[in-house]
Amino acid sequence: MARGNQYRKKYISDLTDAQWAIMEPMIPPAKQSTRGGRPRKVDMREVLNTLFSLNRSGCQWEMLPNDLLPKSTVYDDFSQWRDDGTWTKVVKALREHTRVEAGREPTPSAACIESQSVKTTEMGGPDRG
Repeated sequence: MARGNQYRKKYISDLTDAQWAIMEPMIPPAKQSTRGGRPRKVDMREVLNTLFSLNRSGCQWEMLPNDLLPKSTVYDDFSQWRDDGTWTKVVKALREHTRVEAGREPTPSAACIESQSVKTTEMGGPDRG
């Protein structure tokens, strides 16, 4: 079931070695039960490459290219990471890494929220909405 990068073409959304070095420690280990279980056989870098390709292309799960991992292999990890906070942790770490690389503080010190106000008519009545 494991597929390495040598078995398929490269996509623009694939992780580089440097990106994978940042991401790999944040991937939760395989679930272990008290009765043991099979070791993980799926390459987690390929799971992420599949998820990033899906996100970048905007295609449906069922329309993933055949050389990427199938939905049945990837979706359980995606939903587990969504529910257990792994994605939040990844986004925070990547944001901080990007800010430090740009010579900024790891976390923003301020935020700006834009809102748009809609002007209404000054006169009311049946002729105005």
